[in-house]
Amino acid sequence: MTAASNSPYALEVENLRKIYKGKGKAPDKEALKGVSLQVKRGSFFGLLGPNGAGKSTLINILAGLVNRTSGTARVCGHDIEKDMRAARRALGVVPQELNLDAFFTPYEVMEFQAGLYGVPKSARRTNEILEAMGLADKADSYARTLSGGMRRRLLVAKAMVHQPEVLILDEPTAGVDIGLRQQLWQYIRALNEAGTTIILTTHYLEEAEELCDEIAIINHGEVVACEKTENLLSRLDAKTVNLTLAEEIGEVPDSLARFNASLSHGRRLSVNYAPSEIAITDILSEVSAAGLTITDLSTEEPDLEDAFLQMTSSQG
Repeated sequence: MTAASNSPYALEVENLRKIYKGKGKAPDKEALKGVSLQVKRGSFFGLLGPNGAGKSTLINILAGLVNRTSGTARVCGHDIEKDMRAARRALGVVPQELNLDAFFTPYEVMEFQAGLYGVPKSARRTNEILEAMGLADKADSYARTLSGGMRRRLLVAKAMVHQPEVLILDEPTAGVDIGLRQQLWQYIRALNEAGTTIILTTHYLEEAEELCDEIAIINHGEVVACEKTENLLSRLDAKTVNLTLAEEIGEVPDSLARFNASLSHGRRLSVNYAPSEIAITDILSEVSAAGLTITDLSTEEPDLEDAFLQMTSSQG
């Protein structure tokens, strides 16, 4: 084992920049503006951002499809240029684009990819992976006959033939129905638990919130947040308490006006508040003081979508 492969990080990116030259008189486009990230081995890492934020550029640089302008990047300790072969072997990438040969069957796609990576026949797991992706019954069908969701799952299968240490999933569940999506995540979770580092980009933010232990948000080519998922959510100083009243009222009592309360259906009060400034007991005391009786109470915590919108909308 080389010294480089002993790195505790699956991915290390330092001050990575990418500038695309403008065509004609168009100005140059700086897609990445000094991005720095560290992803620990074995983690389930979310890489989020709006369209055009720079996520795909970063992934394409790691995969060797785009040349960086400056900065460094290492996969499992291997520099993507100085130790290119080792870096690429450590990495499996599931792209957004459905780039499959229409005249190959899923079995042939897998076997061909395994051959490209030099995986000996005795070590190939083609049938196992196709089964896990729900494609076993389509193993001998032409790729052109597969649905969009099936093609997406075949791309995931293709990226895993050489058992990479790091698997990048770029929108892996786009167009995949709910049942098969759950099957896919069950397999990916098992890979992660066995030691594979997963890096996920997705527009399904509830997936990222449920799956990822750490999340980075990229906007306009810059990292605007990178921390554990629970810490990211705790930065949002917001909460909602929903109160169902025994009495029907026509408007929000004056005593609750300062709490940003709203009334619906005459009996439901919703109060949005900052826990760092207001205690829920203060709200309940004011409701009681107004002569109202609470028959039910529920609270809502902010989710990843709230954090995402706050951190990306504030960037110009």
